[in-house]
Amino acid sequence: MKSTGIVRKVDELGRIVLPIELRRTLDIEIKDALEIYVEGPHIILKKYEPACIFCGDAKNIIVYKGKNICPACMAELKK
Repeated sequence: MKSTGIVRKVDELGRIVLPIELRRTLDIEIKDALEIYVEGPHIILKKYEPACIFCGDAKNIIVYKGKNICPACMAELKK
């Protein structure tokens, strides 16, 4: 992990503010979803990008009945 030198306090509701410089660098926009991971004592935030439930590809995702499927897997399912 790379330290940014940025320190933020958690407010009464458990929120933290991600600085605008960090959001710009990581292309995080208002209302973007973030995934939360825990690895030992570390909390990891990652911009959520939906991926295919079968192969994990995140390009050209189609939502079918609430599930994310890529075109290649969709074509394979149609066979």
